[in-house]
Amino acid sequence: MDAPRFHIEEIRFSERDVALRLPFRFGAATVTACPQVYVRARIRFENGGTAEGCAAEMMVPKWFDKNPALSNEQNFEQLRCALRAARAAYVAEDGAQTAWTHFASNYAALQARAKAKGLQALVASYGPALIDRAVMDALCLRSGTSFATAMRANLCGIDIAGSGLADDLAGFDMPAFLASQSPRASIAARHTVGLADAIDDSDALPDAPADGLPTTLAEAVKRYGLTHFKPKLCGNTAQDISRLERIARVIDGHAQLVTLDGNEQYADADDFAVFLDRMLSTPVLWKLAQKTVFVEQPIRRDAALQRSVSAPGKRIPLLIDESDATLDAFVQARALGYTGVSSKSCKGFYKSVVNAARCAHWNAAEDKPRYFLSGEDLTMQAGIGVQQDLALVGWLGLSHVERNGHHYVNGLAAVPEAEQQALLKLHPGLYEPGDGAVRLAIRGGQLPLAPLAAAPGFATGIPGAGISWDAMRSVY
Repeated sequence: MDAPRFHIEEIRFSERDVALRLPFRFGAATVTACPQVYVRARIRFENGGTAEGCAAEMMVPKWFDKNPALSNEQNFEQLRCALRAARAAYVAEDGAQTAWTHFASNYAALQARAKAKGLQALVASYGPALIDRAVMDALCLRSGTSFATAMRANLCGIDIAGSGLADDLAGFDMPAFLASQSPRASIAARHTVGLADAIDDSDALPDAPADGLPTTLAEAVKRYGLTHFKPKLCGNTAQDISRLERIARVIDGHAQLVTLDGNEQYADADDFAVFLDRMLSTPVLWKLAQKTVFVEQPIRRDAALQRSVSAPGKRIPLLIDESDATLDAFVQARALGYTGVSSKSCKGFYKSVVNAARCAHWNAAEDKPRYFLSGEDLTMQAGIGVQQDLALVGWLGLSHVERNGHHYVNGLAAVPEAEQQALLKLHPGLYEPGDGAVRLAIRGGQLPLAPLAAAPGFATGIPGAGISWDAMRSVY
């Protein structure tokens, strides 16, 4: 199937404020509220037909750019700047292009423009990431196909050899790789344990919401039947070990798999090695350590790719997240001893596909599958944000994905009732009503993916995705 070519006629942005029911602390940042941006894109095909698609993503402060001198509002404006720049570039394209070439032809220029403005590469990727998802949704809806079906047929026209963006994959058979993917029927929700989270009743927050939902890790394990966990690290070895000991006492009887997230809190590989020595030699943490499959971004981004991490990487696999800022970052990280990379919707789904292809390509030359992709979260909210991310990681074949939006926010409680009911109807099984809102249905620690694998569009189901667009503010 030839990938359709089209013009991008219009891109619109709207925002909706999201208040967290519990404070979410990662690294040095604590988030209690932030906007969620929604994108609508209208595309026009060469035969004159048009289609519209949409996407959504949280604008989490102090993750894309962790400069403490910047306010949250300045962080939000950085992301808006990236969205506006990407819109201007995509709409200005003269000729009709495939979905992939709209992305590929603008990638380098948008990165360079952001750098000239003093913006981080992660910020620069935010605009294309959302627009590419909205464009893919429009393309799938127009074709009457699901995301999984469209990707297997390469409807978006991914052409690595002709792009110059991933020369290391020049000899890789991308169409065959895409065609070989098969979406999972379910996926484990890997539960985030934030640094401000209460572990059990002994440190329950005095002002915790009385909304019927879990407010401690112990309650969350019981409510959702959790088996996969992602504790955050603070970068202080003594404090991290003490907190992990408390976490282990709660999850040891339930955990099948654990990942640890450093969020750039350790200064360098030597600093992190001190923590690793302590963790692996602490008797109380023996079970947790045995089930820990990787540590995510333990070293701050300005040092993470400056020297080899092969020594700690041989003791436990290491994954880059914040350092995965450009399309070639995983290649650089691999040379230094990292073996994992995150799939994160805010970085763009094409990056996830390219890095998944790299894992397949590199592992084919190894005695064992060393290289891996892991699904990570940016507090994805119920609605099209989490739907599209689940559709992506399910199609990639991942067995677990970090999920935390359901814990820090009370589902769709803040959106109009009509939108809640529309999503409940569009994606039966994925959502359930309860505790005053429609929310993700996590049972036995698993999320069902079948409703999304069959849904037309990029996990939306219908044009507009059932969203109450008039209930949001259109500001830029």
